[in-house]
Parts: sequence; structure tokens; C-alpha cells
Amino acid sequence: MIALANARVVMLRRVLDPGWLTIQNGRIVGVGSGDPPAVDGAVHDLTGRYVLPGFVDLHMHGGGGAQITTDDRDEILAAIAFHRRHGTTRTLASLVTDELDRMAASVRTIAEIIRGGADPGIVGVHLEGPFLNPDKRGSHHADHLLPPHLPALRHLLAAGDGTVRVVTLAPELPGGMELLRELVTTGVIAAVGHTEADFDQARTAFASGARLATHLFNAMRHFHHRDPGPAGAALANGAVTCELINDGFHVHDDAVRIAVDAAGPQRIAFITDATPAAGMTNGEFRLGPVPVFARDGKVTLSDGSLAGSTLTMDAALRHAVTCVGIPITDAAIATATTPATLLGIADHTGTIAPGKDADLVVLSDRLEVETVMARGTPVHGALP
Repeated sequence: MIALANARVVMLRRVLDPGWLTIQNGRIVGVGSGDPPAVDGAVHDLTGRYVLPGFVDLHMHGGGGAQITTDDRDEILAAIAFHRRHGTTRTLASLVTDELDRMAASVRTIAEIIRGGADPGIVGVHLEGPFLNPDKRGSHHADHLLPPHLPALRHLLAAGDGTVRVVTLAPELPGGMELLRELVTTGVIAAVGHTEADFDQARTAFASGARLATHLFNAMRHFHHRDPGPAGAALANGAVTCELINDGFHVHDDAVRIAVDAAGPQRIAFITDATPAAGMTNGEFRLGPVPVFARDGKVTLSDGSLAGSTLTMDAALRHAVTCVGIPITDAAIATATTPATLLGIADHTGTIAPGKDADLVVLSDRLEVETVMARGTPVHGALP
């Protein structure tokens, strides 16, 4: 058993300062304030560093020059490893729209990784497409979008063999609600996104079992006081989790604050929506079959419209605390607890508590990553 001592331990709604936690066999054994109990292993003095639950990212397309929408196992693992260095201990591997069989091949590769036993932290697959509204496609390739088609959905789900956890679709398209009901029946999380749905259509989708709003405000009908649209429908429904890309580009800081105030951090999930450009210098990258361009931290298409991000989860938390003004306890909920709860893994990750996996991230005073632990093992950095 080891102990982490003299830390600022970020719990639900409070920070233990100074706080400690003990770890044995990959799990958190104890948590408390003041001095730690005697242990038979090392005691690591964190000298006031923050300890937070490891981040859980619902929406990540790549990073470090590598992307997810590929059947190249090593490239997928490289993207996962990049984000793990930034504190993400659990993630969905998110695909963008591509030719259907290429998407299926990528899903099969991710499923093989998940079952391979190496445990890189992939919880499952998120299919962002191909059943999206062409008028709100964003960076998704128009030629590969499909109208809602049950056999195509079943083809992708079969490729994942139980690993597809989330599917984003536009429910207002003909056949969209049929696909949504299929997802609900099979236990896959239906997400509303890349959509022109009005408020009533989105409200019906959520009432029918959709549980997630994909990158709230972005690539959806705008919020209006006479038609609140999908964003209003999501915020008004207490059963819906709302993704937010909190990078200062995609959503105004005050809009982030309004959303968090409206829904509470327990229904807000900060995501990266990261592209292969995350962690790289300016240049051209591929997001699935689409070329995207990174410059000064922003990723765009050739016409200048936003196309994913260079965000990492630690940066999303840092921006929430230092720019949006969200308490670190609430930011930790939005980066770990809320997404873990949505995915049904909150019984073993997403918070710091006895019995949970020791999925942890140690941050400096400036909220920069120093150490990442997955199930009690340092996977980035080292404990002091």
C-alpha cells in the first residue's frame, strides 16, 4: 500500500487541503484530511499539488498527429496515448463520417484493441456520423453522409460487437427517430447532434430516450428565444447530458457559464473533440477523409469554419477554472464524474473514493499535468 500525502484532494463538492489517499492493488483504499495513516509502502509528499479523478473524454477523434478514424491499430493507440499524457484515463474512441465500410473496419479495429487486454483506457466507440444533417455537417465529408438507414446502423453496431457506446444522429431526418429507437432498445446511447431539429423535434428525441447532446451549441440549430432548439431542449431536460467544447473558440465563456448554471455540473461533460492536430504545431492534418488546418490553437476547414479542436482535457479543466470561473470541484465533475456516470462506469471511476480504481491526475498549482495514474500505476510522469 502507498500513500499520497499533503495534497489538495478534489472530492465531490469539496477539496481536502491538506488531504491524503491510500492505494493498494490498483484501487483507492482510504481518503482523508490531515496526516495519512501508516502504510507499509512509500509515502509520496505532494507538497500541495492537486489530485483529481482521471479525466473521462466522451468525444475524441485524435491527437499527437494520429487519428481514430482508421484501421491502423498503432495509430489509434498513439492518439489514445497522447491524451493519456494529458490526464485522460478513460475515453471513447470517436469516429468521424467516412465511407461506411471504412468506418466498420475502424470500429472492428477498436473492438479488437478493447478485447486485447492491454487496457489503454478505451471504454468504447462513439460514432459521430454518418446519419447527420448535411446542412449541419461541419467537418464531416458530405459525400459519405447517409440518410438514416437501419441496415447501415446495424452493420456498424455488428462491427463493434457490443463496443459501440454512443451514436450521434440528426433525429429530424426521415428515419432518424427509427434509428434512435433502435439505439435505445439495444442499450446504445443516442446523441442528438449535427442537427437542424427545432425545439419540439429535439424535445421529442430526448423524451424518446436520447440521453446526450453532442457538443452543445455547435453544429445545431441556434438557440432562439422563440425556438430554443436542441440546446434549449437539452438544457431543459434533467435526464440529458450536454457535451461542451470548452476551449474558448467553440463556445463563449459566458455561454459555458450559463450552460453550467442551467444544467449543473452533473449534466455537463467537457469534451475535447480533438483532432490529430492536438499537441502539434501549425499545419495540415486529416480528420477522416477531410483535410483540416491548425493555426494558433484553432482547427478549421479551408473555408475557415471550425473543424474539431486541439483541446486536451487538462486544458479544458484549466480554461474552466481560470477563464470561465468555475470552481475546481465543479470542473472535476464535468471532466470526470458526469461522463463516467453517462457511460455507466461511475461505480469504479470518475470520483475519488474508497473502492474506486486509482485513476488519478496530479496537477501543479497552475493546473498543469505532472503525473497520471491508471488503476494505481503511473502511466505518465512520476510521483515525487
